[in-house]
Amino acid sequence: MKSAEIRDAFLKYFESKGHAPVDSSSLVPGNDPTLLFTNAGMVQFKDVFLGDDQRPYSRATSSQRCVRAGGKHNDLENVGYTARHHTFFEMLGNFSFGDYFKREAIQFAWELLTEVFKLPPEKLWVTVHVSDDEAADIWLKEMGVSADRFSRLDEDNFWQMGDTGPCGPSSEIFYDHGEDVFGDPPGGPNDDGDRYIEIWNLVFMQFNRDESGELTPLPNPSIDTGMGLERIAAVLQGVHSNYEIDLFQNLINAAAEVIGTQDLESKSLRVVADHIRSCAFLISDGVMPSNEGRGYVLRRIIRRAARHGNKLGANEPFFHKLVAPLAKEMGEAYPELVKGQARIEKTLLNEEEQFAKTLDQGMRILEQDLEGLKGSVIPGETVFRLYDTYGFPVDLTADIAREKDLSLDMEGFEACMQQQRERARAASSFKMASGEKLEIDGETVFCGYDSLVGDASVVALFKDGEAVSSLSEGEKGIVVLDKTPFYAESGGQVGDAGVISAGAARFEVLDTQKNGSHHLHHGSVAGGELKIGDTVSAEVKADIRQATVLNHSATHLMHAALRKVLGEHVAQKGSLVNAERLRFDFSNPEAVSPEQLAKIEALVNAEVRRNTAVETRVMDIDSAKQAGAMMLFGEKYGDEVRVLSMGGDFSVELCGGTHAERTGDIGLFRITAEYGVASGVRRIEAVTGEAALKDMKADQQRLGSAMAAIKATPENFDSKLSQLVSSNRELQKEIDRLKAKLATAGSRDLTAEAVEVNGVKVLAVQIEGADAKSLRDSMDQLKNKLQSGVLLLAAVTDGKVALAAGVTKDLTDRFKAGELMKQAAQAVGGKGGGRPDMAQGGGDQPENVEKALALATEYVASL
Repeated sequence: MKSAEIRDAFLKYFESKGHAPVDSSSLVPGNDPTLLFTNAGMVQFKDVFLGDDQRPYSRATSSQRCVRAGGKHNDLENVGYTARHHTFFEMLGNFSFGDYFKREAIQFAWELLTEVFKLPPEKLWVTVHVSDDEAADIWLKEMGVSADRFSRLDEDNFWQMGDTGPCGPSSEIFYDHGEDVFGDPPGGPNDDGDRYIEIWNLVFMQFNRDESGELTPLPNPSIDTGMGLERIAAVLQGVHSNYEIDLFQNLINAAAEVIGTQDLESKSLRVVADHIRSCAFLISDGVMPSNEGRGYVLRRIIRRAARHGNKLGANEPFFHKLVAPLAKEMGEAYPELVKGQARIEKTLLNEEEQFAKTLDQGMRILEQDLEGLKGSVIPGETVFRLYDTYGFPVDLTADIAREKDLSLDMEGFEACMQQQRERARAASSFKMASGEKLEIDGETVFCGYDSLVGDASVVALFKDGEAVSSLSEGEKGIVVLDKTPFYAESGGQVGDAGVISAGAARFEVLDTQKNGSHHLHHGSVAGGELKIGDTVSAEVKADIRQATVLNHSATHLMHAALRKVLGEHVAQKGSLVNAERLRFDFSNPEAVSPEQLAKIEALVNAEVRRNTAVETRVMDIDSAKQAGAMMLFGEKYGDEVRVLSMGGDFSVELCGGTHAERTGDIGLFRITAEYGVASGVRRIEAVTGEAALKDMKADQQRLGSAMAAIKATPENFDSKLSQLVSSNRELQKEIDRLKAKLATAGSRDLTAEAVEVNGVKVLAVQIEGADAKSLRDSMDQLKNKLQSGVLLLAAVTDGKVALAAGVTKDLTDRFKAGELMKQAAQAVGGKGGGRPDMAQGGGDQPENVEKALALATEYVASL
């Protein structure tokens, strides 16, 4: 059966059993602000289970799209490297809201699997909770499941919505892949092997747990089930990996085709095929790439896909081309994918283009640094340089490190973030690799202040840094003209792009740089041949120049406003002005408050509304200084300078850049970010014109979503939000208190488990229910109880190991907690360290916890 047929058969089967077919809800939960994404089929029915929502049906079935790539449920790092991890998956489910219960749920599941899907009963294994005799009797006595293929489990078979509220035992159904595959049955010592794979979980929502932990039977017991479409498809199609099912194989083949690779077994193709599903559906559901929250997760997934495509040889944007194959595969079940195809493609293309330069340059730098790497830890300085200078995301560096069995020195990275130095802007890929100036006679006359089009003569051509007499179609190079309307990058304003043409010859200018007194037009020949001496027409891209002009003009107004609001100490420390935004670094000892930012924004917009003329005058440098003109971007000026005046005397500065004719042309100015980049140096980012309008609309949408999430109105939003924050703070305190109590309370006397090694007490134990913070608290208490000894404590949460080592003060001259921690953390695949009396660490190999704990006695014995 094809994946689409399986989905259809599942829904039709339960519809025939009286279940209302319910469409998949959005990946952005509409009724649960605690969730980053919809991660299970029951999410849209949560209020129904809680009794807060009434539906016209008591039975339902759905195929719910889910994403697990952020927050508690985050499978991103495993995607592509395991057989069953995905960022996006479909959860098939049937639900009963106080209608049928265990018997019917079990009967439905068994009938669907064995009679509709034709799975052999002897290939299935069933588990129930240790206390659930009722479910056990139904499976063993009524359904005839063999006792040899049946297990009773504890924690694995009890489900709860939260610490309090609806909960109950569950029954899981596993598929046995056969003796040729390693793994024990559920409950066995090696039950995490690949032989027995869970395909369906039936949750019997039977009790309500109160704050004391007491379970009270629910008046209307309910059913919540979940079966991964990809997993059951793998079983029914006779393959072991989800990536071998028809849906993924079609996407993998499509990805291979657009990338241009023949390696269909590549894990990178798996990553791309998985990621196109999550990205496309997230965008379809209104999530847009950004630097925070859901948008940040989306951007991270897109960039991960782009990098894996790059590893396979993709040199051009490719990811957006997979939206069409995906829509073909899943569009019938999810028509919103087809409807939004063009918007999804455009969003992905924009992200790919934005990331291309960062990816290419960052990978080159990283690979160079790794060649000389000693050890298995990438230094924090390297991670910071990639992030700070080249804009390479830290999580992407971590992803690459994982593939190479390396780790990151995050402490070193954080230290570099605090150092007193300015982030350097990434060098343009069009600058000469050697950094040397080209030898060219004469100079280029800039005529772009008044016109974006002009005739000129080609005075020099360069290819690969060498002078040539011509450039032919397809060749990349540099064109030098005797005069040009193209502004060369200077003073923070990026270089212009456009076209230089002569007859059939067409040279596409991608960037313009300065070389002494000449402008270097970097680009490639799109058609014909360009020769020295040719008379050409040079034309700047008007829309890009205009957007850049607005941002540049707004930068001057903002600089003046900064000095008026913050004080005369404000001085420019760096800048970037392009068509998308403006970025301005300035000296200030502390963060700019929201109130100050509001004043700065208001001052600039007031000047915009005044719509005064922007005036430029050329005068000698001394006269300019006497007129009080400031140098905004630290340019090197000659004897004569351009003095720019905006709003009369509101802003008077030296600047050789291009600007608007009137302040009103800016339209709207909006600050988007303010943060520190070095000690005493702050950065403001802002947008103007249409980009500012889009940013304002996005804020309104986010505010609307926030109000909807907490069920607030504009009038009571502030008070409701304050109540929510206060309540969350109190709940967190209570969680911390309970964790500490759980870690040390109960009948188990941990100090009694200490052993003596050559006269020294050693306590090495794993504490259930603890985390890193409660381990520290437990360490202090156990030290006091033990009075003298060496301690090593461990806890496992969500597959991650937390470790704490301690040495009582009387023994720190002989034993060091930091030394013990380094050994223990290495045993669980991580790192750690600390003081002689206290150290912390952790890792991601919980299967090695006992090995790590055993090192405590070995360490003491060795000394």
